[in-house]
Amino acid sequence: MSLYNALFARLKANNEGAFIPFLTLGDPDLETSFEHLCLMVENGADALELGMPFSDPVADGPTIQAATLRALGAGTTPTKALALIRRLKDKYPQLPVGLLTYANLVFAAGIDQFYQDAKAAGVDSVLVADVPIKESAPFVAAAKAAGVAPVMIAPPNASEATLKAVAELSEGYVYLVSRAGVTGTETAAGKPLGHIIDTLKRFESAPVVLGFGIGEPSQVRAALAAGCDGAISGSATVKAAERSPQALARFVEGMKAASR
Repeated sequence: MSLYNALFARLKANNEGAFIPFLTLGDPDLETSFEHLCLMVENGADALELGMPFSDPVADGPTIQAATLRALGAGTTPTKALALIRRLKDKYPQLPVGLLTYANLVFAAGIDQFYQDAKAAGVDSVLVADVPIKESAPFVAAAKAAGVAPVMIAPPNASEATLKAVAELSEGYVYLVSRAGVTGTETAAGKPLGHIIDTLKRFESAPVVLGFGIGEPSQVRAALAAGCDGAISGSATVKAAERSPQALARFVEGMKAASR
């Protein structure tokens, strides 16, 4: 059983949802980043979604773009980012860790090599943010060959055919985007998308996790009430980390409490 399967089975048995915070690897530097990752785990994060710093993102809003620039400025490379995950997984071997990246970084390493390196680092899933479903076949094949779960995005305006493909291809979980646009709490999450959740589950998808604009405990509760299996918070997590370690700990603790 994968770490994601074990996690969602345990949460379901406890009548809980998942709270998955996101941070950019290496922000503001590698050592502080490691401390932030551990802090989130110790304060209740069920899994982590971690961004590979990339100079030309297409889905990240200003908060995560700034985090990426800090990480790149501190000298974070893909090799160093994966080493950071390896260090984290050595400390928390049962923690599911997802990597969010972009196609150019995968191509730079070579598709097969990228997924093999990710697996060696302890990565459990990879979401390639700028690869649409119709172009995803080589990424999915390489992920499965390496033993890494491919995670697909379910857009808020997806057709039934797209949702069927997302359900068939995505493993670990499905990333349901709450609204169009880029990440960030500058624009609030859309209303939970009950009809999309129902369609994904009818196609027997992996657990559905809602992201984009999630920054308040009430939004976690609303996502779970609508049928999601969890929620991801990116920009709000980055902002909490910017304030202080204590603020990051309180934020994760509060968001996790809302999932129970």
